[in-house]
Amino acid sequence: MTLLDNQFDGRDAPGIKPVRAQGGAPAFFSAWDLHAYYGESYIVQGVRFDVREGEILALLGRNGAGKTSTLRTIARMDNPRLTHGEIWLDHQPLHEMKSYQAARLGVGLVPEDRRIIPGLTVQENLELSQIAEPKGWSIERIYEHFPRLAERRSQEAVTMSGGEQQMLAVARVLARDIKLLLLDEPYEGLAPVIVQEIERILEGVKELGITTIIVEQNAVAALHLADRAVILDMGEVVFDGTAQEVLDNAQLRQEYLAI
Repeated sequence: MTLLDNQFDGRDAPGIKPVRAQGGAPAFFSAWDLHAYYGESYIVQGVRFDVREGEILALLGRNGAGKTSTLRTIARMDNPRLTHGEIWLDHQPLHEMKSYQAARLGVGLVPEDRRIIPGLTVQENLELSQIAEPKGWSIERIYEHFPRLAERRSQEAVTMSGGEQQMLAVARVLARDIKLLLLDEPYEGLAPVIVQEIERILEGVKELGITTIIVEQNAVAALHLADRAVILDMGEVVFDGTAQEVLDNAQLRQEYLAI
């Protein structure tokens, strides 16, 4: 087990992405000492980690550990409010941006509630995601990878099953030209057979080399998908290492994940 220590070796010149001291390899994404609040509630407390290009990182912890709040902070949502720290993606300072600017840069968030737009068909939800540049996958390519969506392209999207809506939420992000995919509880509330289908889709995303951070209460499923894992406890990082280290360490899983 590798517990988090102070592994960052300072900061480069402005406009240059950070480098992690351990191993000397550059990070494609880095969070530096993030502190964020919901009103007066101190939720994200000095979170720091990095992700290399093409890596999948599982952001884990018990309920209330600050996982979703950290993900929302990275996506530059208004809540929680970032009060200190820096967020870098491919040389660019996300911490200086609003959510729409981060999205234009290539941050794609799939929220837990999916945010499917009512009154619109599957096709219209996808078309709406491509109104502004930069565009990602074509809609036909999306249908090739998500044949169930192709079958339902004319159906009002909110009338689909939860699993199908989750597919659409992921597909809608891929319709944008993304650099960082943020997945918040992609398996939440889904039947096991649908979870397996979503897992296959995410395996496909992994094969494409899309840099991804996944928050998931089903920690074992997330760990089997991920290259690395960060565990949060009470808004702080308590572990940063490989996914396999977590799978192999029963004491760590019991203490921080209750599995």
